Amino acid sequence: MAASSSGIVAGLTAAALATVGYLAHEAAETLPAGMGRAAQTGAVPAAGTSKAPQAKGDATALPAESGKGARVVYSLRGDRVWLVAGNEAVSRTFEVEPSAVDPAPGSYSVTSRSNAGTGSDGVPVEHVVRFASVDGVVIGFSAAVGGQTAPAPDPKVRTGGIRESRADGDAMWTFATIGRRVVVVR
Repeated sequence: MAASSSGIVAGLTAAALATVGYLAHEAAETLPAGMGRAAQTGAVPAAGTSKAPQAKGDATALPAESGKGARVVYSLRGDRVWLVAGNEAVSRTFEVEPSAVDPAPGSYSVTSRSNAGTGSDGVPVEHVVRFASVDGVVIGFSAAVGGQTAPAPDPKVRTGGIRESRADGDAMWTFATIGRRVVVVR
């Protein structure tokens, strides 16, 4: 009986997540251009070369190899994110705490979002924006609720949560709608 109940709960959870994803997509499609609407919701084009210059030694400069168009850029080496508008203007850049599992450099798109949940480290999180999966580990951005910090990481646990401040999480949530391109660079 317990197996049957857990199957029902899993089915209801999957249906609820699918519904939320669909509604988020529909909401994103009705936003005016420049208000967080994805520039492209189909296949993700390969990252090109950005026209934005990168100053040598400036850790906050947008990486030159980060592509073109509206996108989220995530630097693995710099543990930094840029939110880039379609006109190549950086609307915000901020540091993040990396996850234990890194996505490969390349171009992805936002596949799902959750307003609130619990991180794989047990910390309550909000504004979860998922964009990749590596060997079954889901990768995404999130902010800890109430300024909570994660417990010391267990080296045996593979987690995919890239943590940002609550203010940066709010900005990411507004900008990174379903289908928004996420470019991961070294």
